[in-house]
Amino acid sequence: MIDSVAIRPLKVIKDDRGQIMHMLRNDVDHFSKFGEIYFSQVFPGRIKAWHIHKEMTLNYAVPVGRITMVLYDSRNDSPTKGELMEIDLGDENYSLVTVPPGVWNGFVCKGNMPALIANCADLPHDPEEISRMDAFDKSIPYKWKTDYISATSHG
Repeated sequence: MIDSVAIRPLKVIKDDRGQIMHMLRNDVDHFSKFGEIYFSQVFPGRIKAWHIHKEMTLNYAVPVGRITMVLYDSRNDSPTKGELMEIDLGDENYSLVTVPPGVWNGFVCKGNMPALIANCADLPHDPEEISRMDAFDKSIPYKWKTDYISATSHG
C-alpha cells in the first residue's frame, strides 16, 4: 500500500431496470473539494501511462469495463517512496481510488471492451500542473503485463 492512497468499495444499487453506481459525495470524510469531473476511455489492451500531478488529488472509479491501475510513489518525503501498487478496478471491484499529488499513475484496459474511468479531481485541469512520461520509461520499475497489451499501446 502506498502512503495516502485510499481504496474504498463503492455502493451499487441494482434492480431489474439496471443499476445506480455511487462514486463520491460531499458529505463523506474523504471529500475535500470539487475541481472537475472528467471521463477517460481506454481501449482493450491499451495503456494510458504515466502521469503525475503536483497539486491535484485524483478520485478514480471505473463504472464500465475493467482496468489494472498502477501507482508508483516517487515522493521524497514519503515512507513508501519507491513502492508500486496494482489495483484491479471495474465491475468485479467497483471502488473509489484516491491518489494524492506526487504519485505516478497509469492504467491498462483488460478484457475485450473499452473501459471508462471517471475522475472527480479536487482542482480543475491545468496543463502546467501535470507531468507525463512514456508507459515504458525505465525510471518506473514496472513491466506492463503483455497478455492483454497491444504492441502499439504506449503513452
